[in-house]
Amino acid sequence: MIDPLSEVIRLLRPRTVLTKAIVGAGAWGVRYTDFGHPSFAVVIEGACRLAVDGQPELRLQTGDFVLLPTTPGFTMSGFEPAAPQPTDPHAAAAAGPGEVRHGRQDGPPDVRILGGYFVFDGADAGLLASLLPAQVHVRDAPRLSTLVGLLIGEAALDRPGRELVLTRLVEILLVEALRLTPGADAPAGLLRGLSDGRLAQALRQMHADPARPWTMAQLASEAALSRSAFFDRFSRQVGAPPMEYLLSWRMALAKDLLRRQGLDIGEVAERVGYGSASTFSTAFSRHVGEPPGRYARQALAL
Repeated sequence: MIDPLSEVIRLLRPRTVLTKAIVGAGAWGVRYTDFGHPSFAVVIEGACRLAVDGQPELRLQTGDFVLLPTTPGFTMSGFEPAAPQPTDPHAAAAAGPGEVRHGRQDGPPDVRILGGYFVFDGADAGLLASLLPAQVHVRDAPRLSTLVGLLIGEAALDRPGRELVLTRLVEILLVEALRLTPGADAPAGLLRGLSDGRLAQALRQMHADPARPWTMAQLASEAALSRSAFFDRFSRQVGAPPMEYLLSWRMALAKDLLRRQGLDIGEVAERVGYGSASTFSTAFSRHVGEPPGRYARQALAL
């Protein structure tokens, strides 16, 4: 059976990793503006505070792991009062790897963090990332700490196969972090939908056979719910009505096929559930804002 979470991670196509160490001592605080790219951090020793815009403040301690799929603005600080220093995350990323020290510049640190960021190379990264929690926080996560250590070690060396290893490690890191997140406590999105036993079956069927001409009645039957109960429950848990979610998933697949597979429009239409190229072209143009042929030519020219 198809695993929808793995399918989403596959289409996100995470790649490119930059890592660095962050150290804080005494009175310190730093305010990062919105970054947009996914980022992660693991606390190696000590503790600090993390306040991500729109999310409850966290007290991070040794062994904690945090993943921010879109990295909005956030403030990180120690526990002594200090005015957060404004920081441009793009400039910090451009500075490359290395250690950044905040607060007192000598003596032992109060906290040591290993963190980094990567990018999603998928054609529909914004849509797909919106299906994930805005903030993932895992307490005492030795497997995640091991993965971060492997990422940092691989990123620091220029060895054959480096990019492939980094990509696979990031994919594993994402899946491991997300499956350790309690789905029932996640915001509306894919994880929350998959944690619902009834909806999970319908979601798996959509992802396993997107070309099938699904109806609301068929999907409700997969979930063993009435049509109205299925519609309400799916909309509440996943954050979009069932047929809207299915359309978005089909269009994400279509974009990927047009960019990477070298298929003609008729073949793409068939693979994502449309009986003719013209019907698919109309739906694609309405959803994406341009015809599939033009989209494919522009993608191939990049």
